Amino acid sequence: MTFRFSNRAEAGQMLAQKLTAYTDCKDGLVMALPRGGVPVAYEVAKALNLPLDICIVRKLGVPGHKELAMGAIASGGVRVLNYDVVGWLNISSQTIDQVAAKELRELQRRDHVYRGDRSPPDVRNHTIILIDDGIATGSTIRAAITIIQQQQPRRIIVATPVAPQVVCEELQGLVDQVVCLSMPEPFYAIGLWYENFAQTTDAEVRKLLEKSHPTLNHQSKVAR
Repeated sequence: MTFRFSNRAEAGQMLAQKLTAYTDCKDGLVMALPRGGVPVAYEVAKALNLPLDICIVRKLGVPGHKELAMGAIASGGVRVLNYDVVGWLNISSQTIDQVAAKELRELQRRDHVYRGDRSPPDVRNHTIILIDDGIATGSTIRAAITIIQQQQPRRIIVATPVAPQVVCEELQGLVDQVVCLSMPEPFYAIGLWYENFAQTTDAEVRKLLEKSHPTLNHQSKVAR
């Protein structure tokens, strides 16, 4: 099935319809990849009556071609490399380290801005529904999967509105379930499959997290 979503909210509402088996799941937790994954995940969490949190991961973009991922990093020192891209472009380890250092600073900034003083969620023995607004190379979502797996969840379900079929097949070997609404070929870029793909702002992320976690309202104001 190939079509364009109106926006991330519509994509989340449609995605939720494919995840109804997890409605009111006692150990369920929806985790979004900021920033674009949060509006999608918010609609899923609301429809399934599940808590919402975030898994902060940063893509390592190729210098001069930032949309092309050569890997990704996550909290806890997790680094996942796309060796096909690294080898194809002959990217040096020094270049990777430089990009990773810059993205680590942004990762730490976002963690402070989005969470305030709130601790990361305990995912041990939980059913995690991991959501992004789309998956291209899979580097970012694999970094998120790695950091979540280290915390021994009960299950991991990757859910996304759009991704290439080959990437979905690769992810199926890493998690318990992959749910994807559209797998267009050729894929090109995530933004092509949304009518409105405006960048999600920090303020929008905070607002949605506050609506899911009312107690965050004061904390997020302090973080600003």
